[in-house]
Amino acid sequence: MPRDQRILFVHAHPDDESIGTGATMAKYAAEGAHVCLVTCTLGEEGDVIPADSWHLASARENRLGPYREGELARACAALGVDDHRFLGGAGRWRDSGMMGVPTNDNPACFFRADLDEAAAELVGIVREVRPQVIVTYDDNGYYGHPDHIQAHRVAWRAFEKAGDPSYGTGEPWQPSRFYVTAMPVSELKRAAGTGPFDRVRSAEDFGFGIPDEQVTTQIDATEHLDAKLAALRAHRTQLSVEGSFFALSNNVGQPALGVEYYTLLAGEPGKLDQDGRETDLFG
Repeated sequence: MPRDQRILFVHAHPDDESIGTGATMAKYAAEGAHVCLVTCTLGEEGDVIPADSWHLASARENRLGPYREGELARACAALGVDDHRFLGGAGRWRDSGMMGVPTNDNPACFFRADLDEAAAELVGIVREVRPQVIVTYDDNGYYGHPDHIQAHRVAWRAFEKAGDPSYGTGEPWQPSRFYVTAMPVSELKRAAGTGPFDRVRSAEDFGFGIPDEQVTTQIDATEHLDAKLAALRAHRTQLSVEGSFFALSNNVGQPALGVEYYTLLAGEPGKLDQDGRETDLFG
């Protein structure tokens, strides 16, 4: 893969990049593409799993954000990603917490960020990096997290505006493709009732997932699963990892997949495999 292939991932918090797109990022980085990761918050409101780090939580010392910044740096190193930025700079917008909690109303949180201001920050990065591809979440934020929803809004606005010469400063650049992460229900059915953590009974109990026919693209990065697992382990305050499974603070096991799935929202579809899916985000 030539070095002039460039891809930009927009994620809400440290650890999201490893959970949803870690194998893909490692694959493209190893193949020589320029992989840029933009993280929108420091993840200050995350639950803390290990007892020796409970003091970092927002309800106690409120020092989780800077600690997670270090975890993210180690995860990026594991994935081979050397271009990482925080949107607007580290700490510009605060983690909003899960949907429906009081921290959603904090005027400094990302969910309350002015859309045009946040998008302008991302447009600046797009015009600098000049990616052909942008990847983020769907408009439901994958599972309804307010920061994931806002990341989608910001990324989509930036995708629309980056090529507009009348918008902002810098040389316009129009990415050609826009993808959102996806989890086919068939994968969740296979995972239900398995693994070393607490188990759910059915795919529906995971609380996310889409019909298989809505998935347009699958990236087989199985060769890079070890890199993804190392990145997941780097986020030790947020994730427990055993074998090829991981769990958040709810201790519900999820499979760490070497094949990752996406839906193409904008751009021309590329070459399709025998299942009718793309196998390359660059087409």
